[in-house]
Amino acid sequence: QVQLVESGGGLVQPGGSLRLSCAASGRIVSINAMGWYRQAPGKERELVATITKGGTINYADSVKGRYTISRDNAKNTMYLQMNILKPEDTAVYYCNAEGITYYSGSYLKYDYVYWGQGTQVTVSS
Repeated sequence: QVQLVESGGGLVQPGGSLRLSCAASGRIVSINAMGWYRQAPGKERELVATITKGGTINYADSVKGRYTISRDNAKNTMYLQMNILKPEDTAVYYCNAEGITYYSGSYLKYDYVYWGQGTQVTVSS
């Protein structure tokens, strides 16, 4: 009953910028925390950035100063502004939502985590 859909990925040259979006759909009451993760070929999925409902933000060291995470709680949407992109930023980027309260029919439910399907970001000249 809850879906996360990412958009905004693509091919960009080194030094360029991209903006990712993650829209959560469903009869959502609240989402505790949202985040971006990424997985490069042959590597494990890693945390990129997280943001709580109250606005507390955490970044991976590798993206600090280059990426900015934000969210619109009213729209259940999260964004990731990525600047000064590097080839090592190439990966599939996944949206994550934790602590989701939503309605299923007339029932109020709570789920711990949802993941989006991922969007490819490729940084190459």
